[in-house]
Amino acid sequence: MIEVTVDMKILSVANIRMHWAVKARLVKGQRQKAFNALCAVGAPIPLPCTIVLTRVAPRGLDGDNLQSAFKATRDGVADWLGVDDGDGRLDWQYRQRSDGVKVYRVEIEVI
Repeated sequence: MIEVTVDMKILSVANIRMHWAVKARLVKGQRQKAFNALCAVGAPIPLPCTIVLTRVAPRGLDGDNLQSAFKATRDGVADWLGVDDGDGRLDWQYRQRSDGVKVYRVEIEVI
């Protein structure tokens, strides 16, 4: 099992109104942060596996926004595993919780 914590603010990009270039930089940064954090802990684990993405933020998102907000992070994890994020051997699970005001981070578990 691999666990990493990344200081990252996960927003519901489905409801964000911003210039496309700003949004593209945000998405690219999230994907790269997830990838780099996992690379720092070692080589990918064998498939099949379960990936649990936990959003830590002051307020929660509803289920569909939570999943869509993690799209770039999910792509970064899949990059690290060397597969497409739609690979059937991957079981994606999404969670969220609050750890206080102005606390934002992502916890990635690969089991």
